[in-house]
Amino acid sequence: MKRLYDDDLYRFDTPQRSYWEATAGDLDVEAVPLTGNESCDVAIIGGGYTGLSAAYHLARNYGVDVRVLEAGHIGWGASGRNGGFCCLGGTNLGAKQLIRKFGLEEARNWYRAQVESVELVREIGAEEGLDFWPQGDCEYIVAHTPRCFDELRDTCDLLTGKLGIDANMIGGEEFRERFYDSTEQYGAMREGPTFGLHPLRYCKGLANAAASNGAILHDRSEVVDWAKGEDGTHSLTTRGGMLRAKRVIYATNGFISEDLRREYSGRTLPIISAIIATRPLSDEERAAQGWQTDQPMANTRRILNYYRMLPDGRFLFGGRGHGRGGAIKEQETYTSLKRLLGTLWPHWADVEVEYGWRGLICFTGALRPSIGQLEDDPSVFHGFGYHGSGVAMATWSGSKLAEWIGTGSMPKLPAVAQGLGRKFPLPGLRFNYLQMGIAASRWLDNRR
Repeated sequence: MKRLYDDDLYRFDTPQRSYWEATAGDLDVEAVPLTGNESCDVAIIGGGYTGLSAAYHLARNYGVDVRVLEAGHIGWGASGRNGGFCCLGGTNLGAKQLIRKFGLEEARNWYRAQVESVELVREIGAEEGLDFWPQGDCEYIVAHTPRCFDELRDTCDLLTGKLGIDANMIGGEEFRERFYDSTEQYGAMREGPTFGLHPLRYCKGLANAAASNGAILHDRSEVVDWAKGEDGTHSLTTRGGMLRAKRVIYATNGFISEDLRREYSGRTLPIISAIIATRPLSDEERAAQGWQTDQPMANTRRILNYYRMLPDGRFLFGGRGHGRGGAIKEQETYTSLKRLLGTLWPHWADVEVEYGWRGLICFTGALRPSIGQLEDDPSVFHGFGYHGSGVAMATWSGSKLAEWIGTGSMPKLPAVAQGLGRKFPLPGLRFNYLQMGIAASRWLDNRR
């Protein structure tokens, strides 16, 4: 398969040594590898949130004969290793950019869909009794410089005044008294609804909910060839068998293969994101930094960091990964994350890090999600490109794809998320674009 990064990032038989894998519990997923020749109405490539949500809604709401093909175990990819932020997002375009590009009404539709996506995860969790460790009810975007606080205030005014989002500003002193102290804390914007969760527990729970409603899940079944016959039937070949289907949903997000379908080649830019988790912090250690919240947090650095206190007192801290994903650069990433953690919260500089893991988030050439149907082949659907905010948006995307197939007509989608989007110019240079973008972002962070 044609891939952008080192083979270390695509070892589907090897789980990440993540905190999530260590605390996923004993919940078994109803999945078996594909063997022999099978058939179904809808085949889904990708057993993450998008694919599992589509399977769940197709089976539950429409009684569709649906199967999911996942290359690793269920939750092997980003859906089992992300930071666990069920939040607004899904695009790398800011509110002003969205309004300029799509108009105010479509920007409102987009933000309305984001709120719906967060609530959809809560609803599924409640209806299916999923034990995914929910935490908090909002997210704080923390200004790392005084100038960024002013920029956040402008964003907050736009979100509340024109886009219908629940948000407000908190000054630096109040934030320090109520939440935490840091060397880079100059106030924050509160934005709701957002909450934290255990991403792998959610993924496994969603998988079993899909299976209990009739979907069939095949783990350890990487699709290595995709062909379409003259009768319109798709043949998806794995190393263990073949699955034939009338329709296909392509839902692999940042782990998308470049050569299964030419229509998807060159449209995504996977970016490594890495996370560390400390040992449990004592009450005294948390008090040393004034930490007194379980709400999810992110800062305003262009090379963004996201973080939160986990239910057992461990501190989760995430940020950008280095290089093409090889083992040496992986360790450099964890070392630099630990160093930055100690810079921002000096009293925790020597706290042991017990877990480190990484994965791929998915940017697109249009810097927005892609939810749709191929123009030259209406039997192929797709959902990808969540720009690091996929817990909610991928779940919502899967539900919309299920509605599209189940009803036979396109659901109401915000213009922001419609269509396949554009390819990157000279896609073979995408990694170079990324490195230039990271360098520019670091320079800008130092000037803000």
